[in-house]
Amino acid sequence: MSISNEALQKLVKEIESQAMAAQQQISLVRTQLSSKQREMRLVQLTRSEISTLPPDTAAYEGVGKMFVAVPVPELQDKLGSSMKEMEGEVEAMGKRLHYLETTAKNSQEHIERMLKGSGGNSSVGF
Repeated sequence: MSISNEALQKLVKEIESQAMAAQQQISLVRTQLSSKQREMRLVQLTRSEISTLPPDTAAYEGVGKMFVAVPVPELQDKLGSSMKEMEGEVEAMGKRLHYLETTAKNSQEHIERMLKGSGGNSSVGF
């Protein structure tokens, strides 16, 4: 049972559009992942700097256009919870990236199989 050239062409274009959409999403997720990892490094650096301070040191947290005094232990706790939240987000982004990469790879393999299955018919074009 053979698929007509028109149906094959339509199917290839559909899979190709899915692959392109996956590639765009991969690019977006990689950018977001890089940004989140940079933010995590900043929080980790801030935590390590604050950990060297005595507990009674005056520390301030930016809130909008002003700064509010925050005890050092409380600031360390906030940074710790922020770090855990970001780790969860990075893990979720990693899973999404893996899914998108697998989708793009599978789409490409489907296109190749369909083109090979058509017997090298040169009338199927893009």
